Amino acid sequence: MGGDNAPRAVIHGAYLALRERKNTRFIFHGRQEQIAPLLDEFPELKPASTIRHAEAVIAMDEKPSQALRKGKGTSSMWMAIQAVKDGEADVAISGGNTGALMAMATFCLRPMKGIARPGIAAIWPTLRSDIIVLDMGATIGADAKQLVDYAILGSALARCLFDDDAPTVGLLNVGTEEVKGLDYIKEAGRILTEASGSGFTYHGFVEGDDIGKGTVDVVVTEGFVGNIALKTAEGTARQVGSYLRSALKSNLMSRIGALFATSALNALRRKMDPRTVNGGVFMGLNGIVIKSHGGTDEIGYKSALSLAYEMARSRLIDKIGDTMHRFPIKVAAAAPEAEHEA
Repeated sequence: MGGDNAPRAVIHGAYLALRERKNTRFIFHGRQEQIAPLLDEFPELKPASTIRHAEAVIAMDEKPSQALRKGKGTSSMWMAIQAVKDGEADVAISGGNTGALMAMATFCLRPMKGIARPGIAAIWPTLRSDIIVLDMGATIGADAKQLVDYAILGSALARCLFDDDAPTVGLLNVGTEEVKGLDYIKEAGRILTEASGSGFTYHGFVEGDDIGKGTVDVVVTEGFVGNIALKTAEGTARQVGSYLRSALKSNLMSRIGALFATSALNALRRKMDPRTVNGGVFMGLNGIVIKSHGGTDEIGYKSALSLAYEMARSRLIDKIGDTMHRFPIKVAAAAPEAEHEA
């Protein structure tokens, strides 16, 4: 029920996902009187779907603590997460309130043993290929243990999505030299250097421009920095797109040139379309939860559902456990107090 275009965009996105993966099944949690008529519009989807009525819906502006008190056990968001915990569903997807979703997912599913705090991983398009960046803002503040946890989680996700047994991992820093950066980043780098080969290959420090270049498969950073990096990239993409549209309409010759370059421009538009990489993965919990962008349409929900399908098929939770089991170094540092993104 969450998001600007729900529940229609959610239902339509599920229909598009089902057309590509016929063995998918859906449980829609929310207000039956709104969901049922939409399912009637998609005859192929209806037999693959179940509706679980939930009258309570978490508002987009509710604080996580308030949402947890109000919606525990009764809201559509909680019920979707509970379905994962009970084994009814492989993945829960929501376009609703991010802070509330993280709070409920953490409370219901609990962090995996050995993981200090969960993080949000994003699929990031680059010049080379898609990569994974985390944390995108689940928690503010980190220590060496949290960064090491994110390296383990991110590399497991990369193994699922990229079919790579030893994805490369880099720590985001102000420089690539070992003497640069804050102490906790350098400590995490030391630990990952010694553990390289345990389900991942540690590349070393990377800088901001390495994200767009696709230097490594997994970029690890603290949530405050990661969220700023994500919002900056999104804003830059919109800025470049606006510049390009203005340039192509500036005069008659530009318009004629744009006609000849239609196929190339369409390919660029698809590459820059944020809907094709929609879905932030909550990593480090005893279950898979995906946060869809609240403002997306059916194409974006289809992308989030495709991501969910691949993670379930590749057994993400098992791969995380395998990486943690192979990790040769135990980090005992306690995580600092951290704030959930509102």
